[in-house]
Amino acid sequence: MTMVELGARLAAVEDERVRWKLVWEFLEEYRWEAVERQLPLLAQEPGQVGDERWDVLLAALAEHLAARHDAAAPEWTVTRVLRTPWFVSDLPSKRAEALVWAPAAFRKHGVFLAGSDLEAA
Repeated sequence: MTMVELGARLAAVEDERVRWKLVWEFLEEYRWEAVERQLPLLAQEPGQVGDERWDVLLAALAEHLAARHDAAAPEWTVTRVLRTPWFVSDLPSKRAEALVWAPAAFRKHGVFLAGSDLEAA
């Protein structure tokens, strides 16, 4: 699945639980791709999801994954930044965890989640 395909799938549903499952599915497929095929999956800009938070999450995710290859973030990620931070969880303990453990790319884009939130249960 490419980032474009993930964006289209996210746009097709409104339920946040289903959206997170799609993100986890993308990450699982990405993990099993050959290393030389991973970066091209991030290159093209996905369309708008219909919720700015999720549009920015896609940018943060692409930048985070590119950084694992010591590669620059795709150009399309630069302008996708939230003006007001998004804490993915409303639970006070998870918000505190996100402040401490949010990956750098996510913090940069204004999305606060713990790295463990990127793992499927």
